Amino acid sequence: MGRKEAREIALHLVFEFGFQAFESKEIVASRLEKSVMDSLSGDIALYAGPLHEDQKQYIIDTVVGVGEHLTELDESISKYSTNWTTNRLSRITVAILRLALYEMKYTEDVPVNAAINEAVELAKKYDSKESSAFINGVLGAASREMAKD
Repeated sequence: MGRKEAREIALHLVFEFGFQAFESKEIVASRLEKSVMDSLSGDIALYAGPLHEDQKQYIIDTVVGVGEHLTELDESISKYSTNWTTNRLSRITVAILRLALYEMKYTEDVPVNAAINEAVELAKKYDSKESSAFINGVLGAASREMAKD
């Protein structure tokens, strides 16, 4: 499994935790245990096969990091989503934006352009063509602002 697949699993967890409080590192890690992954693999091919330790750590760090920076990430979404707040966006759009903004700001081994591209691809897969353009615009604006700093 590569980073792309690990990112997709991280998105699933960020989306899931968007309906409740973000969980601790231990709870996130428990979602990645082999028995849980195996139980999901029949319905979702992404969950088939073992996770490499570095991918598991990326998922845990990313999901927990999104939770730790949730207020800041949501403020960024509102700032760069002209006339849109997080409660007006679909939950999957918000999850994709939270994940991408977290990677752009806090994941050193993910280039900003790669985070944006991967977010757009996730939007095409899980959301709509219109949302992928919206997500690209929001993240592009955030990227330009980050480049000024």
